[in-house]
Order: sequence, then structure tokens, then C-alpha cells
Amino acid sequence: MNDASNVITVEDIRKLALPLGTRVVAGEGLLNRPVAWTSVIRPEDGTSVRALQPNEMVLVAPTESNGASSTVRPASDVDIVRWASDIEAAAVVLSDGASPTAIAEANAYGIPVLSLPIGSRIRQVEKAVVSLLVDRKGQIERRGTQIYRQLTQISSRNEGLAELIHAMARLTNKTIIIQDKRLRILHSVVQPQSVATWDEIEIFLKKLDNLPVEIQDRHHVADIDNPVLMQSLPTPGLARYVSPIIAKDIGRGYLSIVGHDNELDDIDALVVEHGAAACALEMAKAKAISDTEKRLRGTFLDRLLIGDVSAQEAVRQGERFDHDMATPHLAIVLAWQGDKTPSLRRLETLVNGVVANQRAQALVWRREREDEVLVFVAAEPKDPVDACLKLARGFSQESQRQAPGARVAIGLGQVARDIGGWRSSYRDAVQALDLAIRLQTDTPLYIGDLGVYQLILSLSDREKLLAFCERTLGSLLEYDLRQHADLIKTLEAFFACHGNLSQTAEMLIVHRNTLLYRMNRINDIATIDLDRPETRLALHLALTIRRLLALN
Repeated sequence: MNDASNVITVEDIRKLALPLGTRVVAGEGLLNRPVAWTSVIRPEDGTSVRALQPNEMVLVAPTESNGASSTVRPASDVDIVRWASDIEAAAVVLSDGASPTAIAEANAYGIPVLSLPIGSRIRQVEKAVVSLLVDRKGQIERRGTQIYRQLTQISSRNEGLAELIHAMARLTNKTIIIQDKRLRILHSVVQPQSVATWDEIEIFLKKLDNLPVEIQDRHHVADIDNPVLMQSLPTPGLARYVSPIIAKDIGRGYLSIVGHDNELDDIDALVVEHGAAACALEMAKAKAISDTEKRLRGTFLDRLLIGDVSAQEAVRQGERFDHDMATPHLAIVLAWQGDKTPSLRRLETLVNGVVANQRAQALVWRREREDEVLVFVAAEPKDPVDACLKLARGFSQESQRQAPGARVAIGLGQVARDIGGWRSSYRDAVQALDLAIRLQTDTPLYIGDLGVYQLILSLSDREKLLAFCERTLGSLLEYDLRQHADLIKTLEAFFACHGNLSQTAEMLIVHRNTLLYRMNRINDIATIDLDRPETRLALHLALTIRRLLALN
């Protein structure tokens, strides 16, 4: 990091004193040159009237007209670049922009050229540069105020998080990353110098354990005195400034600036600090809009479930939610099981995360009164039930990952071919959910399978059920245990794929010949014939009973 006692460089002046939005148009790699002082020259005065010292920064005022009768030719930007190089100036800062010839000359002579934003006042620029040269600390404080004002203006214009991080990238010339509370990257600007190591950086940033310990608990980050922390990255020489994005005293995400550890400086720290505050405003606005949309969507779906919405109105409302209501849908209902459970909002957030990750077309709806989360999924034309079961299993797996001490029950209804069928699909899903709660299982249950489940549950003689399982599956279970084989798993996949060998092999990730060998071993060990319908029925029932007895 740059120390306050060190000499001021061109890069320091760009970041701390020149107007926000100043561009480097030549000599990008020469910004570490020291700056001793600064002087303003006017093109109409020429370049011979001023005697500058080496390492001065040349500020070029806008060209002013001398009138039609004047015979004095103003110095061109090319003339100024050549002259500045001759006197060993630190850099040239142009008010009127740079011509292609001047840029080429600057690169050839090896001198940095910067271009001020339109409307910059050259005397104010000079004053800011001088203030930095004589009072670095005071100028840093003033610069912090300017940065905060610019970033909050972007937020007030509703330009979004993407524009915020692009502004921060322009201010720092470093890689910027915004992550949400689950460390998913929402937006990033990767600078050319970070491209080669970006994959490694991205993997590191996505792991919660890699966050500084002080900001891992998002419910207590508001209590930290200094929320901007510096952290080394696995790639040698790289580090980041990171700060939590705090809204309503809770961490909503994280903002990071990544660069070489010896180049991260006070301005980068200011950008992270004020950028996190601006991101918090943006996230709070986005959440307010999202909550309003959820309420409107919930009111609409409530009306739909009581039959108060026509097909035409449903299609129109769906267009507002950017959702195609005319396609077949399937209802999935989820609820926490037990007494001490996470909040329903937590379950809704979990479901939304899985829906987003699997890119499913779905309407998610938290129903507080019913203590459930309802999901209407746009069913795929091919194997709609299997696709929805896959999504439901994703809900179950994610709940186990995020809340290992809690259990979620999941029920799936039949496919609704039109709007009128949504109510029936929902009622079916609730019935399946009730059975899942009875069984105390987090395995998603589909209404189409309830007949077999209910028949088995109605049989009260548990000992006879166990004896049937032992008689039917005992030799296979014993073989699996002794040989560490997967014959029971193979059978379950076989029935899940409705006896289709190609799909079974694909599900098990084995070659078809391997599967055929296993099926023959099942026949031999259990002394059965899988080609007989009665044998298949007995095996399928035994597997179902075994699963239900284990769950219940």
C-alpha cells in the first residue's frame, strides 16, 4: 500500500484529485511516475512562455478563440505532448480530449496523457492537485465525499448495481465483485490484469470459510467498528479489500476490490466503504420492489385457487410477472416438519435459490396462513412429472444442506393442463404433503404414487411386512452387505426408470453391459425371474415397504 509519506504519483493524482471520470488515453503503464508540482498552460500562449521543472504535471486549459484577426497559432495537443516530453514532465492532462496523433506521439515518447471529463474547470483541477501535493490526508477526506456523492447519485438515478460497480472499476482500475448473502456473484468487472487468475479468485470468493472471521456472521456485521478489511488471496501477490453490504443492520452481501497487494491504497478502501453503502441502498430498493411484486402475485394466486380468475385474466397477469400461464403446470407444496423449525421465509428463500439455479420457470408463493410454500412449475412437455420430481429433490437436498437439523415435507400434485386445473393440482399436492408429514420423510411424494403408499400404510401388521421384505429382498441385501455391491440400488433405479435398461444404465452411470451383468446376478442370487410380472410386482412392493418402514 502507498504510505502518506511517499511521493505522490500520477496514479495518486488521478484517483485522489482529478475529476471523477478522467480517462487515461496514453501511457497506462507509466502512472507510477512521481509528481513534484503542477502548472496550467493555455494552448494560445504556446509552449515557450513557461519554464517548467522536471516531474511537473502539465494541466492544459481549453483552447480559447483569439478572434479572426489573430495571427498566433495555438499549440496543438501534439506540440504539447512533444514539449512535455522534452522537459521531462510527469504527465499531460488535456481539457479538450486527445487526437489520435497526440495519443500515438505520447505512446512513442513514453509520457502519460489523461483526458478530463467535459465541463471540468481547469483552475479547480489545479487547486485539487495542489491540495493533494501539500495535504494528502485532507484531500483524501474530500475525495471520499466526492466518491460517496457520485455513487449515491447513480443509485438515485436507478441505474442499478451493474452501473455502480462499473463506476467503482473506473475509479480504481481494479477488479470489482458484488456478492449476495449466499456469496453468489451478482455482478463483477474483471480487469485485464485479473483475467488469468479469475477462476481461482472466483472459487475462493464463493466459500464462506474464506471470508474474514469478523464478517462471516451477517447478523453482527453492523457492530464492527471498521467494516473494510484487507485479505490476502491464494494467488501470490494478490489481495482484496472487502466490506459487508449492510441494510437494516443485517449483512445483505459483500463488496470486494481485488488487486496486487502493494497497489491497494486509501482510495480503494474509500471506494469499498462508500460503494458498500451505495450497494446497500440499491439492494434495499430492489428488495422493496420484490416484496411488492410478491404481495401482488400472492393476491392473484389466492384468487386463482378459489376460482375467481378467468383464463384470459390469468394470461394477462402472467405477462406482468413475465410468466407463461398458458402452459401446463404442476403444484409443489412444501412445509417444515416438527416443532422447532426455521422460518417460512427461510424456506421460501431456499426454494427461490433452487429455482434460480435450475433455471426453472416457476411461481413461488409463501402462504403464511397455511404455513406452507407453494410452487407452480411450468411442466416440461417431455416427462413433466420426472422433471418436477427432480426440482423437488433439489429443494430437499438444499434444505438438508442449509438446515441440517430440520426436515421439510414435499408433496406434488398432478399436471394441470389448463388454468382450471391449477386448483386440483394444488389439492393433490396438499394430500401428498400430508402423507409425507405422516411418514416423517423429506423424500418428495407424488400424488400419482399415493395409492400404493396408502395401501401399505393401512396394513397394521408390521412384522408381516418386515417378513415379506426379508423373504423377497433378504438374499440381495445380504449379498450387497458382504460384497459391497449395489444390487438393491440397481433394482430401485430399474423401477424408477419403468424397466427401461438404457435409462437405468444412464441413471446409474454404468455401461449397459455392466447393468445386464447386475440384472443377471439379481436373478441368480434371489433365484427369481425378473421377466415375470408377478416377480417385478413383488420386488417393487418390497422396495417400497422397506423405504416406508425405514422412514416411519
